[in-house]
Amino acid sequence: MRNTNCVIRYREYDSLEELEPKDRALTEAAIEAQKTSYAPYSQFNVGAAVRLEDGTVVKGSNQENAASPAGLCAERTAMFAASAQHPGLAMESIAIAGGHRYTITEQPVSPCGSCRQVMSQYQRKSGVPMSIILYGTDNIKVFDRVEDILPFIFDSLETKK
Repeated sequence: MRNTNCVIRYREYDSLEELEPKDRALTEAAIEAQKTSYAPYSQFNVGAAVRLEDGTVVKGSNQENAASPAGLCAERTAMFAASAQHPGLAMESIAIAGGHRYTITEQPVSPCGSCRQVMSQYQRKSGVPMSIILYGTDNIKVFDRVEDILPFIFDSLETKK
């Protein structure tokens, strides 16, 4: 038996002004995307924005449906739209912002497991690390790659040796 550790690395910022300009703009796009959220059941509105390798930004927001679980998270909405509208372009970064009734939480909103898995697949497909920016009004967390928020990624495409 061996005891091991899993280390999660990320940077924390106190305000948008501390972010690099391109990350600040992406986070502002996620905040803007939250305004298009349709969440009449949970009242929890989330916006996401994906920056592609050519600088294009694609926004998405969570969309609920009475026939639950037919809705979709903001992160997957943005990533699926980016992949459909700009096939072949790597997703360099995704920013996420959310809160109840179109507010933004003080602490960052974290993506669900399904969204993390989709992030991991797009990252693997492109071969380019995808950074993740989680925005809260009092704290911003920036992860350099999906493995930092999803250790032990499931990958059915991985070949066995």
